Amino acid sequence: MGPLNIEPFKLFEEAQKFQKKVSSGMQVLRTLDEVDFGCTEKEEVYREDKLVVYRFRGEREPTAKTPTLIVYALVNRPYMVDLQEDKSLVRNLLAQGEDVYLIDWGYPDLADRWLTLDDYINGYIRRSVDAVAKNAGVKKINVLGICQGGAFSLCFTAIHPHKVKNLITMVTPVDFHTPDNMLSNWTRNMDADLFVNTIGNVPADLMNWCYLMLKPMRLLQQKYVGMVDILDNKAELENFLRMEKWIFDSPDQAGEAFRQFMRDFYQGNKLVKGGLKLGKHEVDLKNITVPVLNIFAEQDHLVPPDSSRALKGVIGSKDYTQIAFKGGHIGIYVSSRAQREVPPAIHDWLRARA
Repeated sequence: MGPLNIEPFKLFEEAQKFQKKVSSGMQVLRTLDEVDFGCTEKEEVYREDKLVVYRFRGEREPTAKTPTLIVYALVNRPYMVDLQEDKSLVRNLLAQGEDVYLIDWGYPDLADRWLTLDDYINGYIRRSVDAVAKNAGVKKINVLGICQGGAFSLCFTAIHPHKVKNLITMVTPVDFHTPDNMLSNWTRNMDADLFVNTIGNVPADLMNWCYLMLKPMRLLQQKYVGMVDILDNKAELENFLRMEKWIFDSPDQAGEAFRQFMRDFYQGNKLVKGGLKLGKHEVDLKNITVPVLNIFAEQDHLVPPDSSRALKGVIGSKDYTQIAFKGGHIGIYVSSRAQREVPPAIHDWLRARA
């Protein structure tokens, strides 16, 4: 034993294992193809500008009479909900008999610089909801909003309650001023006007690095050190690279919409305090009287649980259910526990209100 309690033989043994692991990993890396994503067949049902609405096709026809439209956030690509066969919220909802649609926002460019939140919510989402309802032959649909898309879905439902039958929110920020909301604390005193006026659309890389710096040790160091353990496992390595591809495949943010989201949501907290206006519409969450299912993650570092829990006290619905999932912001879509628990919970809740 040395003064640092290190046994030379064990240290040598670990170094040999590491060298062998890296050597085997290099052989596996040579056999890898470009990783793909999206495992579920889908068809286009609506297109406008860069937006496309897809309907997913399962192995059997849906039994649900009311379709569900997934509204994802603007800041990441929506294929996270259909990443691969064993990690697909969409695939598991289809297996439960749900009829699932999704908005793909595409990639904004300079032509989208002046798009506002009103354009996204009262424009794109409203017309997408109408397109899904028409395609399904119904008057109302279910809306499933995720993260920022959940905040958009709350605004949409408050303004257009006659178009929504049931509302589901997942890892959705509601109260943006909870003490543990690091993003809110970072941006509270940000000059959003100067920022957007200077750079226009917000670059995706800038947004990504902000998110990564919320947990720099875990997201920028530990996961890549841990990658060595799976270097010689082709399937696990492909899963890792697929997730990495999603993380860094982010769209730029339309400047004007970003400005308003910063000022009215992160800084003004108007979703709960009131005073939020989208175009000619005032947003009052008390107008949401449809059934609401709110799902949040207990270890979420992007959307703290208390931020999501606040929804119960600000909506007008008497039919409110919340589910706390044991996991993180991304784990709620891709972990094994999530695949077993979340889709059945959504299906059972919808079926009880059919």
